[in-house]
Amino acid sequence: MKQRVITAVVALIIFIPILISGGIFIDIAAAVLALVALSEVFIMRKRIIVSPDAMVAGLAVLSLALPAGAFDWLPDGVSQFDLFYLFVAILLAITVFTKNRVNFDDMGVTTLASLYIGLGFHYLAGARNLGGFDTVMYILLVIWMTDIGAYMFGRAFGKNKLWPAISPNKTWEGLIGGTLLAVAVAAVYLYFFPQIYSLPIMLGLTLIFSICGQLGDLVESAYKRYYGVKDSGKILPGHGGILDRFDSMLFVLPLLHLFGII
Repeated sequence: MKQRVITAVVALIIFIPILISGGIFIDIAAAVLALVALSEVFIMRKRIIVSPDAMVAGLAVLSLALPAGAFDWLPDGVSQFDLFYLFVAILLAITVFTKNRVNFDDMGVTTLASLYIGLGFHYLAGARNLGGFDTVMYILLVIWMTDIGAYMFGRAFGKNKLWPAISPNKTWEGLIGGTLLAVAVAAVYLYFFPQIYSLPIMLGLTLIFSICGQLGDLVESAYKRYYGVKDSGKILPGHGGILDRFDSMLFVLPLLHLFGII
């Protein structure tokens, strides 16, 4: 526990000033986090992270994680998503040149991971730079309060397992408690820092974001269980890897764009 607290304090000391500053600082942070998260996927799969397909995948994830302004050099009509497809095409071509030592299944996982991670971190930076500090703090509070509430209510009242085949410790009581705490804290926050929609609509969206964040947590639990690992990585002592800390955010942050908040 002591190690977890120390790591969390150090991470916040680094992360909060980046959030406050925004701009290129959060863009760079999002890109670096995306690369580290992608490397964790390769390591979980026991794949070499200096291989040609890993390097192309790194370019693919950057093509999504970086802001649109970073691709102003592209010809008119060509977007970062076109660039992403180019890298996917190269990944597919690698299956030919390696004579299926790196196969279609491998490239499918790599492409999905690049898409999931790249867009998630893209919208982390977008929440700060497009929505503003108030907006990114709103969604972070929703996710953090969901995690805290789920842990507290789960420990105190948890009896009914949520999905034991995927995550044995999660309970329905934790899910409900985490969601209720997130909505309650969001109600106070939104009163002082209103967002684009009215308070009732934002609270309804908060409910959706909280539940989807917990789904994102379960998704990470599912693929960690599939690959037989406890944590996605070891970069954060006591907390695991970047995917362990950002699993909920990667699911929720793109929803801010989907619902027109950023």
